[in-house]
Amino acid sequence: MALKINDEVVVTSGNHKGQRGKVMKINGVTQRVTVEGVNMRVQFLRKTQENPQGGEVERETPLHISSLLLWSEKAGKGVRVRVKKVGNSKVRVGIPCGTHFDS
Repeated sequence: MALKINDEVVVTSGNHKGQRGKVMKINGVTQRVTVEGVNMRVQFLRKTQENPQGGEVERETPLHISSLLLWSEKAGKGVRVRVKKVGNSKVRVGIPCGTHFDS
């Protein structure tokens, strides 16, 4: 996977195209990623003793990983990533700009 938690990403397709946010959660089995402030949906809360009014809460719902790219400040856009070996460690490098994401 090219994404890690707290990476800044940009959405490349769908209703939220162009929106940016930080990765909050990654599910490797379903290939879905939850991004902060993107793909918000309303969840209705049931009335309970703790919450006698009930109500609505907006929450982020997951997006498929194929519709996200890492955001590069140097390039000013979302970039694809390749893994490059530097010494004994592996580093994610943006393809068009050469930005190192794991420095």
